[in-house]
Amino acid sequence: MAQLSDDCFAHGGALMRLDDALAELTQRLVPIAPSETLPIALCRGRILAMPLAARVAVPPRDNSAVDGYAVYHDDLSKDGETRLPVIGRAAAGHPFEGPQPRGTAVRMLTGAVMPRGENGDPDTVMMQEDCMRDGDTVVVRPGIKRGANRRIAGEDIQAGETMLKAGRILSAADLALAAAGGHAMLPVHRPLRVALLSTGDEVHEAGSTLPDGGIYDANRPLLAALLTAAGCKVSDLGIQPDRRDHLAAVFAQAAREHDAVVSSGGVSTGDEDHVKAAIEAHGRLDFWRLAIKPGRPVALGLIGRVPFFGLPGNPVAALLTFCFFARPLLQRLNGALPQAPRSFPVTAGFSYRKKSDRREWVRVSLQDDGNGGWRAEKYAVDGAGVITSLTRTDGLLELPEDLLRLEPGQPVRFYPYETLGL
Repeated sequence: MAQLSDDCFAHGGALMRLDDALAELTQRLVPIAPSETLPIALCRGRILAMPLAARVAVPPRDNSAVDGYAVYHDDLSKDGETRLPVIGRAAAGHPFEGPQPRGTAVRMLTGAVMPRGENGDPDTVMMQEDCMRDGDTVVVRPGIKRGANRRIAGEDIQAGETMLKAGRILSAADLALAAAGGHAMLPVHRPLRVALLSTGDEVHEAGSTLPDGGIYDANRPLLAALLTAAGCKVSDLGIQPDRRDHLAAVFAQAAREHDAVVSSGGVSTGDEDHVKAAIEAHGRLDFWRLAIKPGRPVALGLIGRVPFFGLPGNPVAALLTFCFFARPLLQRLNGALPQAPRSFPVTAGFSYRKKSDRREWVRVSLQDDGNGGWRAEKYAVDGAGVITSLTRTDGLLELPEDLLRLEPGQPVRFYPYETLGL
């Protein structure tokens, strides 16, 4: 397993734009998850550890794209019909045996390899709908182009060509391509093992008796789902009390058994926020002041050599900082090429003011604008602790740093929750 440098999360304290922070940190981090080789059926969502080259061409041979007849284009009349004897048949997995002479046709079923010829090969397939079978002959109409309805060997990918790059998060389509290229086993990174905990004496397990002044823990279920969607293997360490020595022991044990540690809450400077001191008992902690809203303070550190991510306690802030900041870094640690969440432009249906040089996300619902597009409407309550603002909306509207005022009808970028793993 690769090691991180002691100062990989070092930060000077200045307020940073999100893109600048991610670019800087991505340069400092190296993949730490080891690789393993697995059957292809187990590799969806895993991260490819090495480039994958095709062992065979796809398709391996020229073949017919339709049901029809293989012919030599030069044998066909340009002006009238051509009558050719049908000398055999080919189906997928059952090629025509022997060379096909000039002036003949071979019955072809979809996927059958093209016959070999004696002096050159038949190069065209006439669709059966454009032919007329007459006993042992077929009548071919004029006008077909040379090479029509023929799939060329290697037109998808050539033997030896790189099919998939290292760091790719494998989709079902990727697995299909890998199998077509001859691979039954794939080299993939082992899922990053992440320890997850919440801190705070006021935080309690859902379903327990809630004392006066207590709240139920919403962040752990939220972050566990997001981590799992990001391809991590999560260990739930529960809710830990705000006591320095206890937290230090919990963090030390978590670091011995995991590749990364994620917590929420307890990273401010209050009298009962002991996460910083507990981390520093075994490593170092740096606070990254990001020019974003919500979620400006994020703690990054090392427990020994194991990376630590301290996210805000408010659920919406925890969601945003994870999706747009922590997830790309965890993907990098897990060997993936970080992928920006999918987004698309919509039209704003409301006005909004914001500060300069700060990126903000607004929770919105989408409405049909009547012109084939979408209009975004802001949720009425937008506090960082309002969880219903996530369940009663469709996604996030991103307001860039240089935008000061949003007006109705203005185009803006929208992130559906599904693309964030929510």
